[in-house]
Amino acid sequence: MTTMPSGALSQSSLVGVVGSGTMGAGIAQVAALAGHPVVVYDNRTEAVPKAIQGIRQSLEKLVSKRKLSVEAAEGASARLSGASSLNELRGSGIVIEAVVEDLEVKRQLFAELENIVDAKCILATNTSSLSVTAIAAALKAPQRLVGMHFFNPVPLMELVEVIGGVATDPEPLNAVHATAAAWGKTPVYAKSTPGFIVNRVARPYYGEALLLLAEQAASPATIDAVMREAGGFRMGPFELMDLVGLDIGFAVSQSIFDAYFGDPRYRPSLIQQEMVRAGFLGRKTKRGFYEYGENAPAPLPDTEPLGPRPERVTLSPSGSLAEALAQRLAESGVMIARAPSRTDHGDSVEVGDAILAVTDGRSATQRAYETGHRNLVVVDLALDYLKATRVAIAMASGCDERAYLSAVGLLQAAGYAVSRLRDVPGIAVMRTVAMLANEAADAVNQGVATVADVDTAMRKGVNYPRGPLAWADELGIETIQKVLANLSAHYGGGRYRISPRIRQLVWSGGTFCGTRCDG
Repeated sequence: MTTMPSGALSQSSLVGVVGSGTMGAGIAQVAALAGHPVVVYDNRTEAVPKAIQGIRQSLEKLVSKRKLSVEAAEGASARLSGASSLNELRGSGIVIEAVVEDLEVKRQLFAELENIVDAKCILATNTSSLSVTAIAAALKAPQRLVGMHFFNPVPLMELVEVIGGVATDPEPLNAVHATAAAWGKTPVYAKSTPGFIVNRVARPYYGEALLLLAEQAASPATIDAVMREAGGFRMGPFELMDLVGLDIGFAVSQSIFDAYFGDPRYRPSLIQQEMVRAGFLGRKTKRGFYEYGENAPAPLPDTEPLGPRPERVTLSPSGSLAEALAQRLAESGVMIARAPSRTDHGDSVEVGDAILAVTDGRSATQRAYETGHRNLVVVDLALDYLKATRVAIAMASGCDERAYLSAVGLLQAAGYAVSRLRDVPGIAVMRTVAMLANEAADAVNQGVATVADVDTAMRKGVNYPRGPLAWADELGIETIQKVLANLSAHYGGGRYRISPRIRQLVWSGGTFCGTRCDG
C-alpha cells in the first residue's frame, strides 16, 4: 500500500466530486487512481454515466500506451461510481466541486452539502477565479472550506493550488495539501487573492504581448517565435490565447482588473476586446490571432534576410551574450577580439561601425541619444544565448543601414535567425520576464505565496522554462530593477512600478532564493 503523506486523507476515505465536466472527470480519475472510492454527482443526471465511461476509456488508453498497468486501471475503474443525488455523498471525507464559475451557484451548493456531509468532511472548491473567502462566507462553518485548484488536463498537469480563505482553518488546508501530494500532484499554498498565484503572475505574459502588438512592434507570429525560440517558453502568448479562447482570457483579465480596483498593471487590452466582439475566439471558432482549419496558412515569423558575414568582432569582457557569441563563432572563421575593459554598453559586441548591446529597458533610439553611439542595435534577452535559435533586435532610428546589416550578419554567422522588431523599450522577452518577476515579487511581498511556491506554480502550472524569481536572481535583481525603471520612465502610468520586494533586495544585496527558496 502507498505511504500517505502526514495529514493526507486515508485511501479508504470516500472522495465526492460534484460536476462531471472535463475538470470534474479529471479529478475523479486522479482520486480513483490514488486508491480512493470516488462518487461523482452532477445535476444533469444523464451526464454522470457518460463521464464515468469517459474516465474508463481514458484509463484503457493509458493501458494501451503502457503508461498504466491493467490491474491499476481495473482497480480505479471499480472504485468509480455515480450518484443521483447529493445525499449519496454523505460519507465523504472530502467533497470537491467543479461546477460553473458562478459565486452564487457555488455558495448554494456548499450550503446544501454542509447539511449532508459529516462535520469532519472537508469541502473543497476547484474555482480558478472566485474568492475562496466569498464562497465560504455563506457557510455555517466557513473554516472547513479550502480552495483546491487543479489545472487542465487534470490527469497530466502536476500543479494544484491549495488556497486558504480568511476563515479557513490550518487543519483542512494542510490535509488538502498532503492529499494532493499523495495523489501525485505538486501542491502549493496560496492566499485567497484575485488570480491566486498562476492567473495573477501570468498576466504580463499576455499583457506585454498585447501591448507590443498595439504598438505595432511585430506580428503575432514573430512575437510568438521570439518568445519560444529565444525566451524558451513552450508556447507563444498569441497561440496560447488562441488555445485557451480569447473570450475566456478576456473575461479573466476583466475579472482581475476589477478585483484590483482598476490597477493599471492589470488593464485589459482593447485588441483582445475587439477580437471577442468580432467572434474571433481562437481555435474553437477557427479564427483568433491565427486562422485554423485544413487550408489555413501556417503563421510565419518575420526573419531578416542574410546579411554580410563579418571578418572581425570585438566582444565585451564578460556577459551572457558575449560569452555565447565567443563559443558560437569559434569555428566560423570570424576573428574574435576582446575589449580591454568593460564597455559603456555592458554585455555588448562591436562589429564594423555597429554596437550590439543587450537591452536594459530603454529603446535603442533613447540609448543611442544618451550614449552618443548612433549606430546602436539592441538585442533582446534569451533564456540561454548559447542554445537559442532566434534573437530579436531593434535599431536606433539614426542607425546607418550598413551598420545595421553588419549586426544582422554577425548574429546570423553565430547561427541565429534574426527578427527585427520596431524600436520599443525592452524588446519582447526582457520586458516580459522583468514584469513576470515584478508580479511574482509583489505576490511574495503581499504574502500570497512563498518564493518557492510561486516559482513552482509557474513552472508546473504554465510550463515556464524557469521560475520568474529564480530567473530574476540569474539575471541580477539590479538588472530587473533597471529594466522596470526604464520602462516606467518611458510609459508612465503605474504599470511598470517596481515591487518593494525588488527594491529591498537591491538595497540589501540579497536575492529571492538565497540559499533557501522559502520566501
